[in-house]
Amino acid sequence: MIQGSVAPGFEAVEAAFRINFAPEHDTPEVGGGFAVLRGDEVLVDLWGGHADGARTRPWARDTLVNVYSSTKGVAAACTTLLESRGLIDYAAPVARYWPAFAQAGKGDITVEMLLSHQAGLSGLTAPLTMEDLYDWEKMIGLLERAEPLWPPGSVAGYHALTWGFLAGELVRRTDGRSIGRFLREELCAPLGADVFIGVPESEDGRVAEMLAPLGEPTQSLAEMSDILKLTLTNPYVEATIPNQRAFRAAELPALNGAATAMGLACIYAPLANDGAFGARRIYAPGAVERGAQRRFRGVDINLGVEVRWGAGFYGNNPLKWYGPNDETFGHSGWGGSMGFADPVEGISVGYVLNQMDANLHGDPRGLRLVAAVYESLAAGR
Repeated sequence: MIQGSVAPGFEAVEAAFRINFAPEHDTPEVGGGFAVLRGDEVLVDLWGGHADGARTRPWARDTLVNVYSSTKGVAAACTTLLESRGLIDYAAPVARYWPAFAQAGKGDITVEMLLSHQAGLSGLTAPLTMEDLYDWEKMIGLLERAEPLWPPGSVAGYHALTWGFLAGELVRRTDGRSIGRFLREELCAPLGADVFIGVPESEDGRVAEMLAPLGEPTQSLAEMSDILKLTLTNPYVEATIPNQRAFRAAELPALNGAATAMGLACIYAPLANDGAFGARRIYAPGAVERGAQRRFRGVDINLGVEVRWGAGFYGNNPLKWYGPNDETFGHSGWGGSMGFADPVEGISVGYVLNQMDANLHGDPRGLRLVAAVYESLAAGR
């Protein structure tokens, strides 16, 4: 059932991965994968279970699965690469690259405000459907004309859906390619990372079925303010919508990335090592540090908890989702997926799964795996 390998000294990680499949847990795994790299050295590469709820398709090493908001960390790797190449300046107004964005009082919003969820555009007042999300030009037009929901730069409010259009259009305006194509050509190709934003139909055969969360959320978000209603329910995203081809085909850089565990770990590998992946330099020296630099620290008005936002990356929080080191950063997704980089240890981590968990502030399965990784690292010193 469990396949793959762990380096000597990391047997506890395999044990934790097996425990996650135990039926006595509130949310036992159906299928998933977990990977850890140190530089380009494989420390952990595990997968197991099934790619469908009926348990007829074994999970394979190359099984892809939707990772929801873990996609944001992948998209942030793309904007970090743009800044590394001098194509964007975090302190510059977004309108320098995207002139129409300046409408409705948004001319002073900077790139770093935009990427750190401070732009005040976490929701739109125009009623939206899921089909609207698949229409890139429509969404960009709405965001161009939108007035901020709060004074930009005054507070952070998680842009659950809209962040992807904002970051993705920044990529398109500065590079010319869609973010899905940019990702594949500029990061996935050199890193050997199996990650997509917009899944080609040719890959459908290896996409896992997404399974809705079991039970009710174990924590709430912030109080359901008018802003939060616009953020989360306009439109409302059904948990199992990744099983629809139209959703997978769209480029939704906030929520529809599809990846393997090793794919996520590969994306974060150079981010954990000041831009290098083995002998290959992906980012200019210092670019990763600038991308991960905290732009906001405090209570996010939509999440209702303390956050540490970088330029799109989620900094390690007080609950230590990403291990004991404050310097770690990455992003997690609805249901339990995550990817992160630890520049202190030089490790990168990817975790993907198809049985979503209802816990909104730290999936116990992921926390168990991360704890085992750091216990193994400590024991090996």
